[in-house]
Amino acid sequence: MQQKRIDRRRPPARTRIRPAVRPRVRVAGDEANRRGDIVRAAARLFRERGFDATTVRDIAKAVGMRSGSPFYHFETKQDILLAVVEEGLAAGLDATEGVLAERLPPREKFHALVRAHLEILLDEGHDFIPVLLYDWRSLTRENRAKIVALKDRYDAVWQQVVRELKRAGLLHIDSPLARLLVLGAINFMATWYRRDGALGLDALADQTVDFFLGPTKR
Repeated sequence: MQQKRIDRRRPPARTRIRPAVRPRVRVAGDEANRRGDIVRAAARLFRERGFDATTVRDIAKAVGMRSGSPFYHFETKQDILLAVVEEGLAAGLDATEGVLAERLPPREKFHALVRAHLEILLDEGHDFIPVLLYDWRSLTRENRAKIVALKDRYDAVWQQVVRELKRAGLLHIDSPLARLLVLGAINFMATWYRRDGALGLDALADQTVDFFLGPTKR
């Protein structure tokens, strides 16, 4: 009886399949962070050089991007300026409305408002409001219209405090002109204040309040 032949050949080697390399997925948080980097760098450059003298290439270089990369986040340099101004107003509005929520007496409220405004105007890394002040005319008419609502809310907070100061006998008038004079004087500090100077923001706020309201009675 013939035996069956047993095939002792080795089974074919299995082909090793490498796992597919998954492409890196850019998450929304990364995009938001890069956009924020662009806005902060643009604010600093616009403040230092002015809107017209700053190029998109300058902004890209400041954040370590290729010259055309900011256009992935913004269509034009004008859109970057609008984002800078909106950021400044939003930060200012948060700070000022936070002061109102504390329900302080009129003088203390005014002092807190002045101190908050000085910080967003003069402190390191806060370049947004100065850009609003000095590059406002660089915004197109359409973009100026977009931020009017934010600006009106910001002005309304100051106007409310000015009225409270008048009722408390600390100011003689409470017209919009009074608000404009106060804010105009404070905003002009951006042209001469030096962070490395002898006058800190706390002392500056104290002297500003004393100038407008008179020193406190002891």
